[in-house]
Amino acid sequence: MSDSRSAPTLLDGLELLERAVGYTLGSLQLVTPDALSRPTPCEGWDLGALLSHMNDSLLALQEAVDVGGIDLAPASEDHGACDDPVTALRNRACQMLGAWTAGEVAHAAYIGGFPVSVSDVTGAGAVEVAVHGWDVAQACGGGRPLPPRLAEDLLTCAQRYVTPADRPVRFADPLGLSQHAAADERLLAFLGRRH
Repeated sequence: MSDSRSAPTLLDGLELLERAVGYTLGSLQLVTPDALSRPTPCEGWDLGALLSHMNDSLLALQEAVDVGGIDLAPASEDHGACDDPVTALRNRACQMLGAWTAGEVAHAAYIGGFPVSVSDVTGAGAVEVAVHGWDVAQACGGGRPLPPRLAEDLLTCAQRYVTPADRPVRFADPLGLSQHAAADERLLAFLGRRH
């Protein structure tokens, strides 16, 4: 989806990714072992499956900086399975952020063999991380709204990166909502989630 907004810079993308991870780490504090079988706002996913998916997403973001690209073929190793998925996810998030902030970052990464700016990788990653952090909080019964400024910045990214081709496979169809609604409500509705 193209729009008139300018593409984020690398530093903007990294800062947004850090804010998204910070929000999600807070949501992970709500997870208890008995919550892993609870449903999430992601249709057909329980919390355990969502945490595993999030771990894989963070691994892909780390690969983008470590090796300069993300292979779209499914990994042969289950990176999300462990006795304590929350600790594994926290550790993965810290490793991923460390790789982005400490490494020498190229101007482009390859996703499935196609070049993509690293600011687009980090921006899209921030949307994935934060919105799934919201999903985690919802599954745990916690009312953790996305901070307004973070939600506004994520909505700008989501509108750039989520196209009709992504629906309904990666994202549900958008829900109707007033443009005067709060930023977090608009972001969630754009990605097919009810606030």
